[in-house]
Amino acid sequence: MSSTYKREIVWTNVFLLTAYHYFGLHGLYHLVTAQHYWITFLWAFLLGELSNIGTICGAHRLWSHRTYKARLPLRLFLIFCNTLSYQTSVYVWARDHRVHHKFTDTDADPYNINRGFFFAHMGWIMVRKHPDVINKGKSVDMSDLENDRMVMWQHRYFTVSATLLSFVVPTVVPWYYWGEDWYVAFCVAGMFRYVVTLHGTWLVNSVAHLWGTKPYDSTIKPTDNMFVSYVTHGEGWHNYHHTFPWDYKAAELDSYNGNSNTAFIDLMAKIGLAYDLKTASVELVKKRVQKTKSESAFVGKKKFDKGDLVFVPSSIATSEVRFR
Repeated sequence: MSSTYKREIVWTNVFLLTAYHYFGLHGLYHLVTAQHYWITFLWAFLLGELSNIGTICGAHRLWSHRTYKARLPLRLFLIFCNTLSYQTSVYVWARDHRVHHKFTDTDADPYNINRGFFFAHMGWIMVRKHPDVINKGKSVDMSDLENDRMVMWQHRYFTVSATLLSFVVPTVVPWYYWGEDWYVAFCVAGMFRYVVTLHGTWLVNSVAHLWGTKPYDSTIKPTDNMFVSYVTHGEGWHNYHHTFPWDYKAAELDSYNGNSNTAFIDLMAKIGLAYDLKTASVELVKKRVQKTKSESAFVGKKKFDKGDLVFVPSSIATSEVRFR
């Protein structure tokens, strides 16, 4: 890290994160002591799953990496789910993530693991960004999202719409429809659900950059971590993802094995709402493994409908594929 950099704490964010966790712990208490209607828990679980889809299938795999294309109904659904997740707008989320991939584990990485576990997990939100994140981040192409009216509309009205969808609606619905105590609904379906989904996403930045295996590229810090994979429904194959960021599965194996986000995209493809799904061939994976001299890779069997793939550089994230 640059010796001239001085950490500057963003106290507003520290206060907000503290408040989120305070009310989230109240929600956990109400859950553990069964001081809630069982349907309130199911409601919170549903909201959590939708939030995950909005973050992973939407902000990450669709808009950050362009691993597949989505038709209007699916795009509307994903932008709704992403707003519900309240993890910043698609534009901001994708911008930070593209910078992360381009400058992984350097001062220009928004969640640089070299600054420690806590920083990579959530501390990066509590301090001003390193100047390199801002300066070098300007080299990342965001024109595709800047020309996307839906993405920019969400970005413009994100704070108001996300507050309503993530906290107001989750509280009002249980209170109005089945008589749940409003505070219990707020803490369980609002805050506890929100905090859990936040930490799920943060685990990818922290745990999956410290502990696990490196089957596909032994020269980088990101790892494959099964615990993170199951918690995030498919985002823990992080060594693979950083090696092949344009693969819509974010994992090499055909088996879903907890990767429900891939199952969702496959389902959308079957009904015609998702198309041009990008993936890496077995041959390409083998070549990359041999290039980085990794001896522990598992190369699974794949089925392809669109032929071999050609690896080419891209300004979006780090790379993409084209069909022959």
